[in-house]
Amino acid sequence: MAPFRKRSKSCPFLSQEFLIQNHADIVSCLVVLVLIGLMFEVTAKTAFMFISPQNNVSTVTADGEVVYYLYGTSDFVTILFYICITIILHAVVQEYALDKLNKRLHLSKIKHSKLNESGQLIVLHLISGIWGFYIVVTEGYVTNPSSLWEKYPHIELSFQVKFFFLCQLSYWIHSLPELYFQRVRKEEIPRQLQYIGLYLLHIAGAYLLNLTRLGVLLLVLQSVTELVFHTARLFYFIHENNQKFFNAWAVVFVLTRLMTLTLTVLVVGFGLSRVEHQTFDMDKGIFNSLPIRLCILVTVCSTQAWMMWRFINFQLRRWREVQAEQASRRKIVGTMATRGRVLRREPGHHDNGLIKSENGTSPRTRKSKSP
Repeated sequence: MAPFRKRSKSCPFLSQEFLIQNHADIVSCLVVLVLIGLMFEVTAKTAFMFISPQNNVSTVTADGEVVYYLYGTSDFVTILFYICITIILHAVVQEYALDKLNKRLHLSKIKHSKLNESGQLIVLHLISGIWGFYIVVTEGYVTNPSSLWEKYPHIELSFQVKFFFLCQLSYWIHSLPELYFQRVRKEEIPRQLQYIGLYLLHIAGAYLLNLTRLGVLLLVLQSVTELVFHTARLFYFIHENNQKFFNAWAVVFVLTRLMTLTLTVLVVGFGLSRVEHQTFDMDKGIFNSLPIRLCILVTVCSTQAWMMWRFINFQLRRWREVQAEQASRRKIVGTMATRGRVLRREPGHHDNGLIKSENGTSPRTRKSKSP
């Protein structure tokens, strides 16, 4: 198997540097072992647990037999396998796209780190947005908004919905060890841990509380916002004058926060309060008691308020920087104009309309020659 990266020097086997440089190759070997297990009857059943979602149930409908999926402890095995897949894809994007772009741009270490982060998240949110939008359309969440809360609990999931959530969880869990593998600066780790934790909290909460329909819709909205932001930041790193995308991101960000709050209050606050089951029953997957609904509303609303507060502070700081830069430019232009006027003045000084030289005498006038 060809290595993902070219190594400039060899490292001691199983050393820290060895694991950082070769982590994608090591993980790809584990994935190959699982795939080889599918070829033998003895290990095929175990290998299949890693690759395909488990806990499936069959339901007979008018259209025939339909297979749905529940969540359970076997999901940990599937998530572990797709964490490995995500690490490999992360290395491929880094090696064949972002590293080549960094070599052309010659950025500083800070911008280099942020460009790697934005490049990876552009790929994630582009795939998540398209995939989530496809689920929203095919499952009929847009044409029938009441399906977001009707017939709760939504414990039976289609294959694409369950696989979507497993992949989302796999990506954000894989982001934790990637902080070590990518040698993220210590100053950046707390910020990245914040949004990784928030994504895991909301995605796992929607999955475990059987609010997957609302979760898919909110993830699509969030993916669109993050896609615009990281695209704007990528263009800014390529050329610092490309700041128009940040204005588009500001509009999309505010609209996303409003739509997220509206949908959450509509589904959790009004929709779930009118369904048949108003109890807490973990065995049946019902999490529709009043305290749980309040906790969901408080969590989502506080998160949106915190994001909006950070957004306002960011915009104010950016506005102050622009104003300070414009003031400095006006000061420089004014200074240069004053120097230009001084240089254009003739030597000496004016006295009663006559130009006097520095010794107080008037300059001699040149006699014109007669023709």
